[in-house]
Amino acid sequence: MQKLSRQFWFAPLLILAGLWLLWLFVPLMLGVKPVMLWTDRLIVLLLAAVVLLVAYIRRKAPLREAWLQVFRQRRAMIALVVLCAFIVIGLLDSIHYRKPLPRSSGDAVQYSVEVLSVLDAVLERLRAREEKTYSAPFATHLYAKETVTLPDGRQVRIYPRLTHAGRHLADPQKDKAADIMRTSLQGVAGGVLLGLSLLLLLTRWLAWRKRQAFLSCWREIWRGASEIPWRSIFLTILIVIVSISTAWALSGKYHVFGTDKVGQDVLYLSLKSIRTGLVIGTLTTLVMLPFAIALGIMAGYFRGWVDDIIQYLYTTLSSIPGVLLIAAAILSIQVYIANHPSLFETATDRADLRLLALCVILGITSWTGLCRLLRGETLKLREMDYIQAATALGVRHFTILGRHVMPNVLHIVLIMVVLDFSGLVLAEAVLSYVGVGVDPSTISWGNMINGARLELAREPVVWWSLIAAFCLMFTLVLAANLFADAVRDAFDPRLREQA
Repeated sequence: MQKLSRQFWFAPLLILAGLWLLWLFVPLMLGVKPVMLWTDRLIVLLLAAVVLLVAYIRRKAPLREAWLQVFRQRRAMIALVVLCAFIVIGLLDSIHYRKPLPRSSGDAVQYSVEVLSVLDAVLERLRAREEKTYSAPFATHLYAKETVTLPDGRQVRIYPRLTHAGRHLADPQKDKAADIMRTSLQGVAGGVLLGLSLLLLLTRWLAWRKRQAFLSCWREIWRGASEIPWRSIFLTILIVIVSISTAWALSGKYHVFGTDKVGQDVLYLSLKSIRTGLVIGTLTTLVMLPFAIALGIMAGYFRGWVDDIIQYLYTTLSSIPGVLLIAAAILSIQVYIANHPSLFETATDRADLRLLALCVILGITSWTGLCRLLRGETLKLREMDYIQAATALGVRHFTILGRHVMPNVLHIVLIMVVLDFSGLVLAEAVLSYVGVGVDPSTISWGNMINGARLELAREPVVWWSLIAAFCLMFTLVLAANLFADAVRDAFDPRLREQA
């Protein structure tokens, strides 16, 4: 047992097992039924793989030093903090459950068909505060005029007051600007207080790890003298917390990003769309990588008939229009779902299966570009002296591929993974536009844009759904690109030699 506990995977495995048991028993203690969607299972496996990978990297000095080089870059750490904020929201939206229905004594417990998540519970006031139809950001009246009958019987066309937003204002025209300013200042003050408390705890933890006095550690951080740019990290965390706190304070009184056609809060829809974007970006990339890496490296290294078969395979696949292949696969899944309704307890299960199928199809159709790049790079590396020497010494081919070829093409993989991640997040919007994306009941940036595109031609223009989806997509993709640039610089062998 003592020998087993020294393995790098032992402690992370215990932590993951504890979290799994906690996830199973806590919902039962709270009286709700836990629901595990297919994408939730894959997210749990991905999270476990990341934890085990971190534990493995900590045991390997070369990998640890390469990642320390990433963590020393200010731009990379700022992007990582933003990415972590998106990931936390996505994970909260991946813990699903069903509430019990009211029952009389002696009856068995029945659960609602509506599948909710922890994020829904956190954002309950945004989810429940629905208006009649469109309203602009921070508006107190509907966006379109309606015919209203006055008490004296006359009918006039006016902008009716909203049901929830701004109802506390006696005179919205006079009081709204001052109320928004006052609420914003309250949110900023609460965010600063919460952020500074968290930063003090983090500083205390760093001082404990370094065995350093608290004040000395604090001065070192805020002077920028630490090896890792903790000052930039702390400032980014503070900005993120203040932004969330301010939006939270304002969302209690107004619709910060307005409402959509059916009166749903656009801020709530934007936050719920984060999980869909992350699932499509990460799971599709994981499906694509094994095909691209294995086939690309084998084609470049073995050449001959192996190269001919792989080239024929990806050339044939590239000649098929991707949208048609995706449409055919999605329509097949829809037919399967329609013919087997008993396999799905709720509509969320059906929508989740379509989302998973979309990830698999996108992964199968998008590996050809990376495969071509890896084949060309491996053809060049194959002629290098160290690989020729390893071949002459009788080293096995797959050992050469794992120890010499793979580390030297990793920077290409990292670059393409992030570019594909960004492209896949944006491609979901295009696929939803043509009707072969995620299920219409799934909240996503693509469905938001698809729903808003027809409103851009009306007068006055309904622009806020498009802007909200664009801002969050832009922030996520930009942060991922900035972090990937730093990882590429740290793992590219040629850049390390120049440094």
